[in-house]
Amino acid sequence: MKTKSLLLFLTLFHTALFAQREGYWQQGVDYKMNIDVDEKNYRYQGKMTLNYTNNSNQALEKVYFHLYFNAFQPGSMMDYRLANIADPDPRMTSNIGTTETPKIQSRIATLTPEQIGYQRIQSLTMNGQPTTFKEDGTILEVTLPTPIQHGETTTFDMSWEAQVPEQIRRSGRNSKEGVALSMTQWYPKMAHFDEFGWHLDEYVAREFIAPFGNFDVTLHLNKDYVVGSSGVLQNPTEVKGYDKKAKVNSSNGKATWNFKAENIHDFAWAADPKFVVDSAKSKGGVTVYTVYLPTNKQVKENWKMAQGLATEFFDFCAERFGAYPWPTYTIVQGGDGGMEYGTATLVTGGRSIKSLVGVIFHEAAHSWYQHLFGINETVDEWFDEGFTSYIEELGFQSLFEKRGSLDSNPVINAYRAYYKLALSGKEEPMSLLADYYDTNYGYTQQAYNKGQVLAQQLGYIIGQQNLDKTFLEFYELWKFKHPTPNDFKRVAEEISGINLKWYFNLFVNTTRKIDYAVENVTDEEIILVNKSNLAMPIDLLVEYEDGTKELFYIPLREMRGEKPAETFSIYEGVKRTVLEDWFWTKPSYTLPINKKPVKVQIDPSLRLADVESMDNSWVR
Repeated sequence: MKTKSLLLFLTLFHTALFAQREGYWQQGVDYKMNIDVDEKNYRYQGKMTLNYTNNSNQALEKVYFHLYFNAFQPGSMMDYRLANIADPDPRMTSNIGTTETPKIQSRIATLTPEQIGYQRIQSLTMNGQPTTFKEDGTILEVTLPTPIQHGETTTFDMSWEAQVPEQIRRSGRNSKEGVALSMTQWYPKMAHFDEFGWHLDEYVAREFIAPFGNFDVTLHLNKDYVVGSSGVLQNPTEVKGYDKKAKVNSSNGKATWNFKAENIHDFAWAADPKFVVDSAKSKGGVTVYTVYLPTNKQVKENWKMAQGLATEFFDFCAERFGAYPWPTYTIVQGGDGGMEYGTATLVTGGRSIKSLVGVIFHEAAHSWYQHLFGINETVDEWFDEGFTSYIEELGFQSLFEKRGSLDSNPVINAYRAYYKLALSGKEEPMSLLADYYDTNYGYTQQAYNKGQVLAQQLGYIIGQQNLDKTFLEFYELWKFKHPTPNDFKRVAEEISGINLKWYFNLFVNTTRKIDYAVENVTDEEIILVNKSNLAMPIDLLVEYEDGTKELFYIPLREMRGEKPAETFSIYEGVKRTVLEDWFWTKPSYTLPINKKPVKVQIDPSLRLADVESMDNSWVR
């Protein structure tokens, strides 16, 4: 076979091994928006032309849009959620009682007509024909004059009026740090439609999914304002803040800003007359903008240092998780914490340097999990937040803390948080829809910490090298394609040759816990016991009286394979012995030894999420 033919064959064979879901498709959206802002009254008029492509296998008689600002009204689902959840977000509530006898009230419940948020659709046509539409909370249901056929691109023209709510959650006006406009979830956004149907989640302060598309957004607002935004600014010489030689081109006291972005699924911006803009470029060519309020010398120094670390972070992530595919990333002070959007984030800025770098690393890591992959955060919140937190922690320890080499378990704090949850009685299955957790505590620990545990423990199961390869291969196969956790699992299985059905099913869909113990040790044998109902492979390090060490590896039968030897420093110079596999129906395992042991330890790398580790070791 000729060399070119062989290479082609190998490429096609490799692609076939990692084939996408059969019949995979995704919808297409292209937004062009023109926004006229009345910053004095916190309102704006919007006009949108949306080209929508139906790549599904069915004709669509209806479409839906999200109207997120409508959540910020008394009587909304978000309002009732705040009033009835056991531990509401303190940023969104007030204590109208006393410290001793608190009485928590939703801040949304007390908003006046001048303080609420809303998006009111004034007109909506499809290919010039009128549609029938109705608002239902934060969802706009649109009945079409004719169905959109498979493969057809149709054009929606919409005009709407909106009022920016008081700063309550992410979006809003006059944040606690003094930012005038935090414009997130600010436009009527086409709902996501895929093989699982329409995703029509009411906005109750959690997160989202949307189709990938292109954005061309023009903003008209007071000429003294500076804007930080998703996308690439098209006219920096005509607006304030980005070019020292700029001559602000204003009409009726307003400047015009134009931003464009390709292949993103959300667009955000913030504006304030006191914003300053700084920029730096990563080695990989990503221009990182910081847009913030320079309230004092320390704040300026923190933002300058954070910007330099952010550029390093994009290079760090590119090497380990795949190249950042957009030319810019903008970090804007605004909102009420930290929240990721397409090629931009809003974060609160009056933080310590450690806190500022941490939140920037976290939101920037969302450029992979969630924005580059378009993960469905309403369904697989742990796949989004957990994997993002994993990336954040690796980057933070390497770049901010300057650790020469990361520990075998760099996310041990997430494990500890997960153990606390698992033993609290408040744990719910990680497959629960994000909006439906009984407590915010449960959601946070599951999504952010147990999600990290799932990723790190996967490395324990398949080997850290294989996990690193899985992240990069997953990037190549699934960027811009809305993958599911099963798609990640399949890549890990192909890379490692290990079956992972049992692991993802039990760790995601149940609240079962891992609990192993060293039951008995003699000079002739070691007996291990599985005290729980979630079986795992076992690394067992044995130190002998003569000073030698041996690492016993016991695969789990359900894996149908075994991980390769790992290169952690704790295993350096240690003999590795692979034993016969263990299976989940067998509660104990006996391994013979031929030298006198002085110490026995299950999983010295601390990556096995064993909820009770006190009985994981034995010392003579």
